[in-house]
Amino acid sequence: MSARIAVVLAALVAAGPLAAQAKPKPAPRAPTDSAKADSAKVDSTAVAPVLVREQFSYEGGGRDPFLSLLKSGDIRPLLSDLKLVGIYYDGRFIARSVAVLRDVTNNKIYRVKPGDIIGRLKVTTIRPREIVFTVQEFGFERQESLQLAKQEVTP
Repeated sequence: MSARIAVVLAALVAAGPLAAQAKPKPAPRAPTDSAKADSAKVDSTAVAPVLVREQFSYEGGGRDPFLSLLKSGDIRPLLSDLKLVGIYYDGRFIARSVAVLRDVTNNKIYRVKPGDIIGRLKVTTIRPREIVFTVQEFGFERQESLQLAKQEVTP
């Protein structure tokens, strides 16, 4: 009888790595009545298969390509969210000109020079009363501008 138990235990040990699969293989031999009682005890103590879910975390440089752009804020600020507050225009060295912009949604201040990038907006040119942006959307570029508000002259 101990030989039968040894055979059943050897079959269970061999089937251990296969227990994680969906279809377990049947035992190679049909057990007798006394072996059935012993194998029922061994089967009830068998370890249930453990399912492990694969998880991915992006640790590369730059923006995570799996996050939505709408949630991450990388497309912000939009041109419609910006208000041109002031311009310091340098006529001799135009590259030293500075424009001050305010985001009306969160009151964040941006000080930009030609060539600076804010979200999808690239500052192309700063003129005495306006700033010109190159907007990059969906693989296309277009030019938009913001102008200073008219100055009121008091008599």
